[in-house]
Amino acid sequence: MPGAFDTHNPPSQELIADCVHCGFCLPTCPTYQLWGEEMDSPRGRIHLMQAGLEGSPMTDQMVEHFDACLGCMACVTACPSGVQYDRLLEQTRAQVERHHERSKSEKALRATIFNLFPYPGRLRKLRGPLRLSQRLRLDRALRRTGLLDRFLPGLAAMERLTPSLGRPEQVPDQVPAVGEQRAVVSMLTGCVQDVFFSGVNAATARVLAAEGCRVVIPPGQGCCGALSSHSGREPEAQRFARSTMATFDTAVDAIVTNAAGCGSAMKDYGELFSGENDQTTTDSATSFAGRVRDLSEVLVELGTVAERHPLPIRIAYHDACHLGHAQGVRSQPRQLLREIPGVELVEIADAAICCGSAGVYNILHPQTAAELGEAKARNILATGADLIVTANPGCLMQIATALERLGTPIPMAHTAVVLDASIRGLPVEELLGS
Repeated sequence: MPGAFDTHNPPSQELIADCVHCGFCLPTCPTYQLWGEEMDSPRGRIHLMQAGLEGSPMTDQMVEHFDACLGCMACVTACPSGVQYDRLLEQTRAQVERHHERSKSEKALRATIFNLFPYPGRLRKLRGPLRLSQRLRLDRALRRTGLLDRFLPGLAAMERLTPSLGRPEQVPDQVPAVGEQRAVVSMLTGCVQDVFFSGVNAATARVLAAEGCRVVIPPGQGCCGALSSHSGREPEAQRFARSTMATFDTAVDAIVTNAAGCGSAMKDYGELFSGENDQTTTDSATSFAGRVRDLSEVLVELGTVAERHPLPIRIAYHDACHLGHAQGVRSQPRQLLREIPGVELVEIADAAICCGSAGVYNILHPQTAAELGEAKARNILATGADLIVTANPGCLMQIATALERLGTPIPMAHTAVVLDASIRGLPVEELLGS
């Protein structure tokens, strides 16, 4: 094998050549900001990709630098040369997964993650025991012993990130439009979103219906492949993508997502299959991806008509990286929140810097993720906000955990939940949990 990479879709020499090493990416890169290490910056990692193409072997040290990247894509937003670092990273990570031998403990942790999180049915089986543990405060007792942190830090991170679990909220397969039907949409329910944040899905369906959408929610949905594709598990990601495409009827106006990571992955289905020889599959995936929209995109494109009731509240909106950087969806959620009477929207300092969630990064790299989470939490606290709003379950869990660690919890909500509360005329106390 020549160098670090094989001939199946290696990091693109053409894309690498776009990088002029100007350094505009450095202030936006979380790991460079933490460590000041050139090889832990986007341009440094691109240098390593080039070295691999030129014959350098795939060493443990090289892989550590690739693994340390959060894949937040802030560098893509900042780059004046239009370097597609996101594409390069996914190409590289697929090579790493094929050719790098990980330690037994790393293999075990990754096996646990990827045999659990992409499977909603398996997650549901854990929901009952987790909820009971929370009610009996066994989770807090275990945390105080410090045993998990000492011996199984990845599992400790999983336990800490688990949100407070109430009763799940069921969503029917079809939700009719309220009033005049303006569109027909399908909705992805997701994995973690469906099991741990079912109220977000219910709120999403109600908001879409209130805005004149007939909402079709295909039964038997599985994982869209986001965690796998962002981690370089290419065959697994393709398998999930094929299943998702087969589940959804594309004869709709849009396929709606309410999780930033899922939307980003589904909009990239064409690229996911671009290295394959089956052009029909690639074309089909590209066509499917073109129908995927974030909830906020759909609502702004349609134009909102449902009455908004006042919510006198100060909101700090957090841009999930895979919504803001990867999908370029920033103005739409803010526009929707500003339409609510009484809402004061405030911005968070260093908003472009990742909170440390990054898919499963906060499980694989808990210490680094905790540093980034606490920095984000302190910037949020400085806004004086009553409520934090974002559009990704991972961010909700990561920031809530960081705030709790600092001893200053603040209520958090998904954008859909806030819109739903306003449309239904719920009291602001319901959002604040008081």
